[in-house]
Amino acid sequence: MTNYFSSDFKLGILGGGQLGKMMLYTTRKFDITTHVMDSSDEAPCKMACNHFVKGDLMSYDDVYNFGKQVDVLTFEIENVNVNALEALEKEGKKVYPSSKTLRTIQNKATQKLFYRDHEIPTSEFSRFAYLSEVEDALENEALDFPFVWKAAQFGYDGNGVKIVKQLSDLNNLPKGECIAEELIPFKNELAVIVARNASGDVKTYPVVEMEFHPEANQVEYVICPARIDKAVAKKATDVALKVSEAFAHVGLLAVEMFQTEDDDILVNEVAPRPHNSGHQTIEASYTSQFEQHIRAILNLPLGKTESKVGGIMVNLVGAEGHTGNVVYKHIEDIMSLDGVTPHIYGKKQTRPFRKMGHVTIVNEDLNTARQIAEQVKNTIKVESE
Repeated sequence: MTNYFSSDFKLGILGGGQLGKMMLYTTRKFDITTHVMDSSDEAPCKMACNHFVKGDLMSYDDVYNFGKQVDVLTFEIENVNVNALEALEKEGKKVYPSSKTLRTIQNKATQKLFYRDHEIPTSEFSRFAYLSEVEDALENEALDFPFVWKAAQFGYDGNGVKIVKQLSDLNNLPKGECIAEELIPFKNELAVIVARNASGDVKTYPVVEMEFHPEANQVEYVICPARIDKAVAKKATDVALKVSEAFAHVGLLAVEMFQTEDDDILVNEVAPRPHNSGHQTIEASYTSQFEQHIRAILNLPLGKTESKVGGIMVNLVGAEGHTGNVVYKHIEDIMSLDGVTPHIYGKKQTRPFRKMGHVTIVNEDLNTARQIAEQVKNTIKVESE
């Protein structure tokens, strides 16, 4: 058994954003030495890791050279040079989740084909090499409005996704590879985080419900446990476990799903890392998603995933019309409310809809927590000086 604690073992994290910073809550608690690489000198992780390297996550050389310096390598963002990860694995370096898992997930078209091949329920879709092929398909009536356009690569936080209701909605979209998905009428957007270590032990977190901002297409509230029927929760958990088994990933896999009008479960997409849908676990669960990811990739026993209390997460995003040095208005007012904990990510510059932090609300009663969450959302403002 490797000695990870207060030793010369080195854990490498590719990406220095807020997810990495929250992983570092755990590595500092366990006294595990961490190396982080990010392209920005202002990366939130910089203050909390042992060694910070400035580098381009999409550069083969930067990722490869960084990986050579550490014992186990993980990532907090999907946009990483997969060829470099594959080369490191061939040389015996442990990379979790694996380059194979990441390669499949990085491209939304490949990801959807993976579900089809593994008989995992997902919405109908067509893949296109170019945006112009979507226009051709509409012209030839091979495709009908409305549908969901998704860029095959490099989408994040609602970018790279658009509901297309008419031809003009395709204007100004990226011209490259994309998919057109059937628009699913759904009751709820749900998510389940599955943790799996290298020994194959698996645990799932309770099903959460996600409420989205109608314009920004970003999660506004994550509600745990989801306010759904037990049979639906079991179905969602079973589907998430099937996805996890198909990928045989190591680490966390966040599985986002739709609950249809008929209570079927369809997989939307997955993320092979800690995820927005699990932030409430820091305060509300026995083991936070970030600690669980560290446990999983180091092949340590997985922690208890049950919630101690009802939890709701509110994203803090930059207010519209504000760009520049960030100011958190009325933060003291929300901190005076029972069960409210703000997490500030450490991004000094705000811009509209940029994720700047989140707030967790815990309460024995989920309805009360939801009311307080609304109050939090309406009170705190992320503005510029």
